[in-house]
Amino acid sequence: MIFAIKAEVSDPRAKAFAFSAQKTMYGGKHIAKGDVVFVFASENEGGAGLIGSGVVTSAKATPKKRGIARQTPRVSITIRRTALAKRRLGRTELKCFSVWNDGRPETELNFKFYRQATDKIVGISDEAAAFLRGFF
Repeated sequence: MIFAIKAEVSDPRAKAFAFSAQKTMYGGKHIAKGDVVFVFASENEGGAGLIGSGVVTSAKATPKKRGIARQTPRVSITIRRTALAKRRLGRTELKCFSVWNDGRPETELNFKFYRQATDKIVGISDEAAAFLRGFF
């Protein structure tokens, strides 16, 4: 499976990224060492959307807290960056793709990242991954 993360990124040109206790949705909890991941710098935190891609160098599930019935699974990961994005792709570019059942990779990314404002790790389809590879 291929993944994408939207999170606060302090240095978009860093050679490695570390994300602690990130929410997961749409299969994101299955991320593991060696997986490919596309990194989006959260626009909620001043980022610019897609900034790079990389390979997960470590992934560890965060234990659930006792006494809380419903909890979103969380994972801490580190990523070794393998490429920097050459073109912009963020909320502005994906906003118009909002017909949720049209099957387009742009719509999948808009739905998974921008329908809700939260930062998260998500699993993405092969079509969405192929679309994102066009930005490198």
